[in-house]
Amino acid sequence: MPAAHPQDVAHPSNATRAVDCDEFHTAETYAAGELPTRFDDAAYDDAELGTFAYETCSTAFQEFLGADESLVMRSVISWAWFRPSEKAWEDGARWYRCDVVGGGEQSKEYLKLPTTARDLMLGKPKDKWMVCADGPSVAGSVKIPCSQPHTWRAVTTIKVGADDDPYPGDRLVEVKSRDYCSKSVGAWLNYPSDYDFAYTWFHEAEWDAGNRRSICWARTRK
Repeated sequence: MPAAHPQDVAHPSNATRAVDCDEFHTAETYAAGELPTRFDDAAYDDAELGTFAYETCSTAFQEFLGADESLVMRSVISWAWFRPSEKAWEDGARWYRCDVVGGGEQSKEYLKLPTTARDLMLGKPKDKWMVCADGPSVAGSVKIPCSQPHTWRAVTTIKVGADDDPYPGDRLVEVKSRDYCSKSVGAWLNYPSDYDFAYTWFHEAEWDAGNRRSICWARTRK
C-alpha cells in the first residue's frame, strides 16, 4: 500500500513507495485496471479522463468503504486517482489506479489508516473518520476529524439536481443549497427554535464531473 502525503495526490502520476498493509500507511489502492479503448488516442490531460475517474473511483470508493454518497462526502476520507507518467502515456500505457487516502484537499498530513479501509464506514462510523470544522464559520475553517474540538459538523447532504440535468448556474445551486440545508439541519437537530447552519456547494466543474450534492453543516460541539 502507498504511504502517501498530501503533495503526492496533486500529481497525475504517482510512484510512492509501497509498504505492507500491516505497516504505517495513509493510502490504500482499492481499484485499478486498464482504461477503456476510447482513450487509446486521448491526450494526457483529456477532460474525459477526469469524468471516467470520478464515475469509476467514486462508485468503487463507496462500495469499498461500505458507505453511500452522502456519508463519504461527510468523512475525512477521500480518494485520489492516478494514471501512467506522461512518458509512459506517450509510449502507450493506459491504466488507472484509485487510492483511498486518510484526508482531503485541506489536509496538511494524512491520518494513519487501519490495515485495510474496507467496510470502514459500515454502521455508525467513528468520529475520527467524520468531518467537522472549528471556527466562526465553515468557510475558511480547516476541516478536521470530529474527534477533535470543533464548532461545526457536516450532518447531511442534499441533492441539488438530477444526474442528467445541465448545470443551472452558481446562483441557483447556492440558493437551493441554502434553502434545503436550512430544512435538513433543522430536522437533524430535532427542530429547535433557534439554530445555526451552513452549507458547502460546488461549481460547474464538479457538476460536470458528476457531483450533484451539497454538504449541510450544523453548529454543534457534538
